Amino acid sequence: MAAPLNAATIAQAPKVLLHDHLDGGLRPATVLELAEEMGYDELPASDAGSLARWFHAPSHRGSLLRYLEPMAHTVGVMQTASNLYRVARECVEDLAADNVVYAEVRFAPEMHIQRELSLDEVADAALAGFADGVKAAHAEGRVIVVGCLMTALRDAARSLEIAELAIRFRDKGVVGFDLAGAEVGHPPSRHLSAFDYIRAHDGHITIHAGEAFGLPSIAEAVDSCGAHRIGHGVRIVEDIEVDNSTDDAARSVTRTRLGRIADTVRHNGIPLELCPTSNVQTGAVASIAEHPFDVLDRLGFRVTVNTDNRLLSDTTVSKEMLRLVETFGYGWHDLARFTINAMESAFIPFDERRVLLDEVIKPRFAALTG
Repeated sequence: MAAPLNAATIAQAPKVLLHDHLDGGLRPATVLELAEEMGYDELPASDAGSLARWFHAPSHRGSLLRYLEPMAHTVGVMQTASNLYRVARECVEDLAADNVVYAEVRFAPEMHIQRELSLDEVADAALAGFADGVKAAHAEGRVIVVGCLMTALRDAARSLEIAELAIRFRDKGVVGFDLAGAEVGHPPSRHLSAFDYIRAHDGHITIHAGEAFGLPSIAEAVDSCGAHRIGHGVRIVEDIEVDNSTDDAARSVTRTRLGRIADTVRHNGIPLELCPTSNVQTGAVASIAEHPFDVLDRLGFRVTVNTDNRLLSDTTVSKEMLRLVETFGYGWHDLARFTINAMESAFIPFDERRVLLDEVIKPRFAALTG
C-alpha cells in the first residue's frame, strides 16, 4: 500500500537538487555569528528570527534584481576561508536533513575575494566544507553526494578565469560551469571564450536563461553556448502554443504547437532546472498555479524540481514538491519521475548516477509507493 502523500512523507522521499545557490541558503543564525566574528555591521536585524523574516520579506520580490538584493549580506559574511568552509558544510547538513541524496550547489568565486582571498583559496575552502559535510552525513548513516558548480557573472569580465578555475578543480569536487546574473543587457554569447574553454576540456555547462529575459536568452544559451542544462528556463513557454479548446489534457498536449527553440530543447532532452517558488517571487510567473511546470511535463520536457535560494525563498526541496502536489495533483510516481529526471541530468559520471538511481532513489520510492 502506498504511503499517504503529505508533508511528512514527502520529507522522507529521496531527492535530487540541481539548482541551489550557496550564498542564497545560509542559516540566519550563521549569518549573525559570522557577521559578529568578522566585524560586518550592515545586517538589518540583530536576532535570527527577525533576520529570517527580513530575508523572506515580500519587499524583496517582484523582480530578479530585487529578489537578489539581500544576498549582499550573505556574500558580505562569506569573505574568509573559515566562513566559506562553515557555510558549505552547513549547506550539506541542511540538504541531508531534507533527504537530498544528490546535490549540485553553485556559487560565484569572484564574489568572495573582497578580503584578499584568491580564487583558488575560495574554491579550496568551499570544497573542503562540502567534503567534510558529506563525511559527517555519511557518519550519521545518511546518503548524500555533493558536486560544486562554479558560477561566472554575466555582467562581469572574469568568465574565462572562472571557467579555468572550474576545470582546474574538477577532480576536487567541481562538476560544472554556470553563468548567472542579470539577463537583460548581458547575453550569454558575450562569454563565448569561457564556454569554448569548457567544451574544449569536455566540461559541463548550465546557464541561467529564460528567467528575467525571454526566448533569445534561451536560444543563445543552447545554440551559441552549448548549454547542457538551462537554469530556470520558464520563459520557454513563450515559444509554445497551448491548445485550450478542450478540457481533455491529452488532446491539449497533442494539439499544442512548439516553436523552434522549444522544439530544440525538448528534442535534445535539455533539462530545465525549474524553481517554482523562486520563479513566482522574481516575477517570472504570476503564481504556482500559473507556473508552466505541469504543461512542460505533459509535453515531454525534462523538468526538475529545485530550490534556487533556500533562505530567500524560505524553501526546501520537500516544500517545492509539496506545492506542486497541492497545485497540480501529482502522485508518488510523478515525484519519482521528476527525481529520476534530475539524477539522469546530473554532471557526474554515468556509473555514479546509476548507483544512486538503482541502489538509493528507486528502492526508496518503491517503499513509498507500495
